[in-house]
Amino acid sequence: MKPFILINFKTYKEGTGASAERLATLINKISKKYDANIFSAVQTADVHRIASLGIPIFCQHVDPVGFGSKTGYVLPECIKENGAIGTLINHSEKRIDLKSIPATIERCKSIGLKTIVCVQNIIEAKSIIKYEPDYLSLEDKDLIGSGISITHTMPDVVKKFSELFKDSRTLPLCGAGVSNGKDVRTAMQLGMRGVLLASAVLKAKDPESVLKELVSED
Repeated sequence: MKPFILINFKTYKEGTGASAERLATLINKISKKYDANIFSAVQTADVHRIASLGIPIFCQHVDPVGFGSKTGYVLPECIKENGAIGTLINHSEKRIDLKSIPATIERCKSIGLKTIVCVQNIIEAKSIIKYEPDYLSLEDKDLIGSGISITHTMPDVVKKFSELFKDSRTLPLCGAGVSNGKDVRTAMQLGMRGVLLASAVLKAKDPESVLKELVSED
């Protein structure tokens, strides 16, 4: 199985507005050329701009709300109507109350949005996996943006995390410090189905080279 790779644009200048459009276009081109599964997670305001180009993208956050008086919230129906295929939930930079996660998963499921729920440890993972998000991603907040991969510093934890999914329809991912193809391959060897990363691509001088290396099998 080819790894699922999600590039989180965060709020980097390189991942905002016109720059986000150019990078998402490049990611989509590389994904198609190498028959890979690389996707972009963009800011809410950029969802329509990029999805209208026919590029499958994820939003970075939604709220477990419905239509009505919810000023400032991110409505799941809105991002889907604007072209998103899924969303991140509970990223370490946008943590939500753990009690809100099941409702957010259910809201997304009810309208066909894919869900990637982020957790910081195995205890959190155990409390959420029963709600069957599409993906559950293990991330160490201290390694995010460090360039030091969680697969290198915490392989035993990543392996133990993968063992939670033996009888689950949810697929395991990991993130934090993932930077290159070796990190992706190591993650797969440890039982992951893919990875999340951001700065290794967003802050790269040559994002195309980084993307090609991520999907390299060597």
